[in-house]
Amino acid sequence: MANPTVTIESLPARELEPDKVREKGSDFAELSRRIADAELLRRRPFYYTVRFGAVALALAGGVAAFVALGDNWSQLFVAVALAVVFGQLGLAAHDLAHRQVFSRRRASETGGLLAANLLLGMSYGWWMNKHTRHHANPNHEEKDPDVAPDILVWSRGQASRATGLPRFIGKHQAALFFPLLTLEGLNLSFNSFKALGSRAVKRPVLEGTLLVVHFVVYFGGLFAVLSPGKALAFIALHQSLFGIYLGSVFAPNHKGMPMIEEGTRLDFLRRQVLTSRNVRGGAFVDAFMGGLNYQIEHHLFPSMPTPALGRAQAITEAYCAELGVPYHQTGLLASHREALRHLRSVGEPLREAH
Repeated sequence: MANPTVTIESLPARELEPDKVREKGSDFAELSRRIADAELLRRRPFYYTVRFGAVALALAGGVAAFVALGDNWSQLFVAVALAVVFGQLGLAAHDLAHRQVFSRRRASETGGLLAANLLLGMSYGWWMNKHTRHHANPNHEEKDPDVAPDILVWSRGQASRATGLPRFIGKHQAALFFPLLTLEGLNLSFNSFKALGSRAVKRPVLEGTLLVVHFVVYFGGLFAVLSPGKALAFIALHQSLFGIYLGSVFAPNHKGMPMIEEGTRLDFLRRQVLTSRNVRGGAFVDAFMGGLNYQIEHHLFPSMPTPALGRAQAITEAYCAELGVPYHQTGLLASHREALRHLRSVGEPLREAH
């Protein structure tokens, strides 16, 4: 098991320059052969029909309950339930973006636009562009947008260069992490509208129209059924819990794992394995995280359907043991402790300077 606090520089030279030990790419090619022999990349239409059908029924049930309850404070329970449903919609959009559900691009994009833009209020094109860059260079300080120092700092180097809001928040970012997650849903929507004028969104008119429809229905329905005070309370609770859910799913995957600096040489297999963390926990964690608890396998094989990731995990862990490549997995709570410990550690230079 890898130590999540290590840095890339502290790893043996064999991990830094694997092309000197074996022909470049051959380690991943062998793992790919084993995965293919186990038939783990084939599509699972029945699984996704059942899973997406259950999410659709939950969404319809939440809307029906909202209409039936009317102007009542018990609507806050509906807000909690719909926060979970929105989180599952986000996971569905993620799987569609990676073509885990459909092999054809058009079908994947259509499903992604409906799940992300229309139902969640998040730009599918913008998020897919951002997420693709993350997959190509996870935890790379210069190339991974998920570790850009926009609000938080993810390395001591970023902390030393931080100015403005990141410098202010970075001093206490571990304590502020979960409170900040309450704004994540709104942040995704804000950046989605902002990205409509960028090259990241190839069909801005279509995506913008779907986003507007989402928020017209969302806000219009809330203020039509609820009094202004109850509607605002519903929005605050729903969006806060939705943001925390998303953060609780995505934060354990890489935060606190080694950061890659410019110039570090790693082949594909090591770049993905060393920067990712798996989360144990059985069926509950599988459902809660939508398969992203198998983050190492997901990064190695992004198009692998969710139900195949468990079997792939056993094959990948055994193979990494053969190569001597550190492979890290831990429990859900422990993964958050590691991430928060990392945030506190990299923010230390800011506290010392203060």
